[in-house]
Amino acid sequence: MGLFLMFIGHEVADKPEEFLAYIDADFRQHILILGPCRHEGKPKREPYEALIRAIAYQQLHSKAGDAILARLMAVHPTQPFPSPKQLLATPFEQLRSCGFSAAKIATIRLVAQAALDGQVPTLEEAMHLSDDELINRLTALRGIGRWTVEMLMIYSFERTDILPADDFGIREGYRRLKKLEKAPTAGQIRIISQAWSPYRTTAAWYLWRVPK
Repeated sequence: MGLFLMFIGHEVADKPEEFLAYIDADFRQHILILGPCRHEGKPKREPYEALIRAIAYQQLHSKAGDAILARLMAVHPTQPFPSPKQLLATPFEQLRSCGFSAAKIATIRLVAQAALDGQVPTLEEAMHLSDDELINRLTALRGIGRWTVEMLMIYSFERTDILPADDFGIREGYRRLKKLEKAPTAGQIRIISQAWSPYRTTAAWYLWRVPK
């Protein structure tokens, strides 16, 4: 069958793409066009850094987020990414000149302090925490929502069963995939996506790439 395996009874596919293609004909057609999932994580990135980067991109296009981070890195050019202590010591106006809003500055300073206090786990510690433990621990920080933590889990922790149901691109991708007039709500997507477990991260990758 080319890209996909034959199935007997309730046997599970060897690959996420095969699993999704088997349970959903629309996914199967989409996967046949796109080919194998090319998702790439950043597993060596510490949660503190990943959170600061995610905050920079909140409600912005990727180019705008890239520019903000480039200016932040230029403030501390001697290392790959500013440490929590360096970020806390950076004057407010200098952070504003990088492009951060006042609200984002408050949040990144909160994250930096939480990293020093141990509320933001190290990468090694995070690997031993469950999805729910990470979500509950990090969303307790003001300005950090579920979407931000889920993106962290997808890209920094390489979790394989995460689908950000609040993400507009996910809901709109599903609408286009299924040729619906209206995109499902986040709550509806959470229910629908249960059928895609344990490969919801792969499903998210494909939904983000459904043609307009």
